[in-house]
Amino acid sequence: MTKTDAGPRPPSGRQYAIRSGRQTAVLTEVGAALRNYRIDGRPLLDGYGPEEMCTGARGQSLIPWPNRIRAGHYEWDGHRLQLDLSEPDKSGAIHGLTRWRNWEILLHSDDTASFAYTLHACQGWPWVLDCRLDYHLGEDGLSVRTTAVNRSPTPCPYGTGAHPYLSLGDAAIDAGVVQVPGRSYLPVDQAGIPTGHKRVDGSEYDLRELQPLGERHIDVAYTDLARGADGRARVKLTRADRSAGVELWVDETYSYLEIFTGDTLPQPDRRRTGLGVEPMTCAPDAFNSGEGLIILEPGQSHAAEWGISPHPEL
Repeated sequence: MTKTDAGPRPPSGRQYAIRSGRQTAVLTEVGAALRNYRIDGRPLLDGYGPEEMCTGARGQSLIPWPNRIRAGHYEWDGHRLQLDLSEPDKSGAIHGLTRWRNWEILLHSDDTASFAYTLHACQGWPWVLDCRLDYHLGEDGLSVRTTAVNRSPTPCPYGTGAHPYLSLGDAAIDAGVVQVPGRSYLPVDQAGIPTGHKRVDGSEYDLRELQPLGERHIDVAYTDLARGADGRARVKLTRADRSAGVELWVDETYSYLEIFTGDTLPQPDRRRTGLGVEPMTCAPDAFNSGEGLIILEPGQSHAAEWGISPHPEL
């Protein structure tokens, strides 16, 4: 037997660094995930090290659904489909089917990395999707484009999302000043499934203006997003003295933003060290509710784009 490449390997697979000016980002083979992102060495994300396994879905992309599906089952074309329960403590299926898969690197240059993965039929998912993730670093920051093509002979349900945690470096998010553009939020039950819509007015979830986050515990999706003239909605996190900050933006394909303060993470030392800001094209449990759900016809593609800026306009 020939011994080949027998040394230790990173838990997240091969690592791909990209750079632009003072910015660096590292992507991983596993999940084509965004492991870290820095400017001048300052972390913009609460990521993880090359020797660590990803926890809390940090920087992962969520395909073909973001967030949760109640009990992992849904009805489609008269059939009841049952997914594996990837969140057994809540008896649900969470964050899609591609985040732990090995993605193929298509392009890797100084400032760009592109990945591909074909999601074949599996338990509870009888379709085939060609998936692609394109990362690019430029003067304005990082952009991430997610594309999926239905390669099946029948229509399929589809949604996508991402799961970065914005960071203020060594500062806990409690001391941060936050702005979230959602005018409504989706309250949830004990399984994390929405029970309706509520306006943020007068509630602890009202973050439409920059204000201290404090000790608020948040794990809900926002919608009815206020957008700029460019069609983008923006979440901002900055230090109280405005000395450093970061912004996450989404294009018009993303109608929902999950905000997660990390209070329920199973790793106590990672709670409230980053602000989870999750772009989502559909609501949680959209495979059942239909809210925001995309239906991809055979051969049809869908593209969505989000990004991070290290220079938020305040």
